[in-house]
Amino acid sequence: MNIYQQQQANRRKTLWITTLFIAFFAFLGLGFDHFYLGYDPWKNPDARSPISFPLATICAILFSSGWAWWGSRFGDQAILSSAGALRLEYSRSDESYRQLLNVVEEMSIASGLPMPQVYVIPDGDPNAFATGRDAEHSSIAVTQGLLNKMDREELQAVIAHEMSHIRNLDVRLMTTIAALAGAVVLLSDWAKRAMRSGVSSGRSSSRKGKGGGNIIFLVLWLAAVILAPFAAQMLAMAVSREREYLADASAAELTRNPGALADALHKIETDSAPTASIKRGTAHLCIVDPLGRKLGLREGFFADLLATHPPMWKRIQTLKRMAYQSATPVKQ
Repeated sequence: MNIYQQQQANRRKTLWITTLFIAFFAFLGLGFDHFYLGYDPWKNPDARSPISFPLATICAILFSSGWAWWGSRFGDQAILSSAGALRLEYSRSDESYRQLLNVVEEMSIASGLPMPQVYVIPDGDPNAFATGRDAEHSSIAVTQGLLNKMDREELQAVIAHEMSHIRNLDVRLMTTIAALAGAVVLLSDWAKRAMRSGVSSGRSSSRKGKGGGNIIFLVLWLAAVILAPFAAQMLAMAVSREREYLADASAAELTRNPGALADALHKIETDSAPTASIKRGTAHLCIVDPLGRKLGLREGFFADLLATHPPMWKRIQTLKRMAYQSATPVKQ
């Protein structure tokens, strides 16, 4: 796909994921209405329901719609705040900060995009991520460790990788997923606590005569409550793995120096400390897994299912081949 097709595909994915998120909340609200408040969604004429209006369902739809809007508008600032990121200005006198701003400006010109806001995270582990809702409202954050350990060409390659995420509108998709996944985890935790009190036996009249259907509905509802956080994380990981290879290739296109990105990734990978400032819910945004998990070094079904990023050795190998260098695997 060309750049415009990639952007359109990410817009569609964002819309579908937001719609699925609202539908999921509506389903959980309907289950709460039925099993806790006694609402009969099947309109059984022979049963009396304590309530005749799906109150929890409507509230869930309103809440999820509002959260989706908030996530698309302000999710990036919440992510930056959670990482303790500090915005940089040209007035900063530190040479490494000026170099970072200059490199971001260079890659902004090369990609034809507006200059994003630039942030530094006071963390010694090298890492970086981009976030925002579009090119006009985007940010790039790098850790202090990245500035300390990269030379200029390697830093340029990392910034080009993040600019590629902005150019392809990956940031909109991945930021939205991060915001919605957080809401899913919160709601699932609340629903599990509510379930500990049990379904009120005094509000079961609306469910008489529909035993089989209610059992199926209850099983599906419980499964959604229990598995939703896991499914949200799997979705975030799958999207991240898919987009990282493309961003690597796009970065090589912008810099005409795939070897520099390969060297940068190798330096980042050999630094064993996790990026403590970046939380698990936003790990899929980063250029490498900030949690330092070794699962990302492997291939196979479980690695593909549970890793936030493709195997680092494979990404480095691909970039070295682009640079016509020896592609000896760095597999560990």
